Amino acid sequence: MLFAREIAGAPAIDRAGLETRLVPAPHANPSTTSPPTSASPQPVPKTLDDVPGWFSWIDQQLFRWSLEHQETTRTPGDLLELGAYLGKSAILMGEYVRDGEPFTVCDLFDSDSPDEANQAELRRSYKTLTRAGFETNYLAFHDELPTIVQAPTAEIGEHVRPRSCRFVHVDASHLYEHVDADIEASAGLLRPEGILVCDDYRAHHTPGVAAAVWHRVVAGGLRAICATPKKLYATWGDATPVQDALLSWLGTRQDCWHQVQSVAGHRFILVNAQRQRRRPTGDADPRRLGRQLERERRAREAKQRELDAVRGSVSFRVGRVITAPLRLLARPVRRS
Repeated sequence: MLFAREIAGAPAIDRAGLETRLVPAPHANPSTTSPPTSASPQPVPKTLDDVPGWFSWIDQQLFRWSLEHQETTRTPGDLLELGAYLGKSAILMGEYVRDGEPFTVCDLFDSDSPDEANQAELRRSYKTLTRAGFETNYLAFHDELPTIVQAPTAEIGEHVRPRSCRFVHVDASHLYEHVDADIEASAGLLRPEGILVCDDYRAHHTPGVAAAVWHRVVAGGLRAICATPKKLYATWGDATPVQDALLSWLGTRQDCWHQVQSVAGHRFILVNAQRQRRRPTGDADPRRLGRQLERERRAREAKQRELDAVRGSVSFRVGRVITAPLRLLARPVRRS
């Protein structure tokens, strides 16, 4: 049976002496959460790109910048991910775990949801999600697993202490009620300067996420920092200092595009990857050029064969005989 680490009770202000104890993962299904065996091997990823999931290049850059900015500003706190899928974003977050500041991942994985609507969503969108798959992927990059809470995200308050987190990634359900509850939970778990990241805040297939996120931004006290095409970054505190630092960093990046707008009277930064310009021919891949030249050569040969076939036809020869006098008349007359 798999186990998850659960933080033992300790005063919120004293993090140095935290201990851990092994407890069965809540709602775990032993038949589906055991480690992979030789009968059902789990491919081990070698790079982050090998891990299945939806985690764009620009969001990877912003995750790193946000977490490194917290290192620079010496912002204390834990890390939390609500909804992990197979671990792609968790693996990156795991690079920034500090001693005495745990990283907690909460996901149902292959457990059933107590909510029928959520269970239908799991069957529809996450058929291949297993806790064993997450653990295999994570351990390919890190020596130890994070604290795993295999339970509905509604229970996260029982496992993470209030005002203890500096970075929270919400990427669990797409249903409005669940997302709204996750955002509400983050308000009590994040430190004032902490960063909240919400996935799928504008996708066509996730209107519930959009409604929950933008309602909190417009009327719920959540301050939007920036947004990529996939994720919105925000804080329950003052967004100005982190936005100023972000704009300074973006000004040094040639591979990132950004634009400053105003939303509900507050500054808002749009960020995306800079579109790559077409490379000059001299910088192109020689193999690609070779293939292109070969295609052009074959096309020319095909056209030549068509032309030879026309010239060899009876109709072409008859036409040449009929039009011979006209061609003679069309020739320019040489003057002596």
